[in-house]
Amino acid sequence: MGYSGHKHQKGLKELTLVDNHGFVIAPLVVKSVNMHDNVLLPDSIDGLVDFASLISLDLTGSYFTLDSGFYSDYNHWLIRSHDMIPVIKPNRRGTKDEKKIDEMYDNFNELVYKLRCAVERTFAWQDVYRRVATCYDRLESTRLGFKNLAYSLINLRCFVCET
Repeated sequence: MGYSGHKHQKGLKELTLVDNHGFVIAPLVVKSVNMHDNVLLPDSIDGLVDFASLISLDLTGSYFTLDSGFYSDYNHWLIRSHDMIPVIKPNRRGTKDEKKIDEMYDNFNELVYKLRCAVERTFAWQDVYRRVATCYDRLESTRLGFKNLAYSLINLRCFVCET
């Protein structure tokens, strides 16, 4: 567990990869809360690729959608190096040059990015489980166990629901 002096909180930061149907499809990557999300991305993509090869899932040409906090040339390169298509909302970072802004948005697929609501819905389901939403545990392994249990219940909800 780490301490973020800026937000005055202790805890862990996780990066969870979710498919278009809201299912958690990759192993959890967890780091200290004072790390930036970009630190978690390479391990998450490696976990996704390993899991996909384990179940014989072909990720070639699939879209990999991230929010604007992940917008960087390195992340685009990392996703493309695994034969996936990056869909990352552009982050202007104070850029006022119209030419650069247009260049950022030329490669951005807004229609695919709108499908990100399934990802946000999965994170909303995670908040339903109070034990997972609020960190009461001192041991990281206990917390990860409850996270995995919550994600298993989220993945199994389609088999239990009547639709």
